Amino acid sequence: MFQLLIAFVSRLYAFIQRTMPTNIVLRATHTRRGLKWGVPAMLLAVVYIVIAAALAQWVVGGAPGWIYLLVLVCLWNAIKFVVNGPVTLVRLLRVRAVERRYRNARVAISKTMPVG
Repeated sequence: MFQLLIAFVSRLYAFIQRTMPTNIVLRATHTRRGLKWGVPAMLLAVVYIVIAAALAQWVVGGAPGWIYLLVLVCLWNAIKFVVNGPVTLVRLLRVRAVERRYRNARVAISKTMPVG
């Protein structure tokens, strides 16, 4: 029974990671080409916070209480984008430092080798 539960949860997790739009964007910002878009993607957090505030006001005005689940999802997505920005910035700086070291070592080797 426990194995069945673990198998179900892992497949559900994989499905959500593949298909949910915020997870797709976050995964794209963790590629080498996408690292530079991590900080601008933080602006999407503002959009999610505005949506959450509008939904919360709607519930206060008389909408069904289950809308608070959508508010929670919007706030969770906003937190993911806010945390993702600094993480991708640090990763980008580290990758560029490694690339710079590699490029400098390559130039130093090419200067020491005789031409011809």
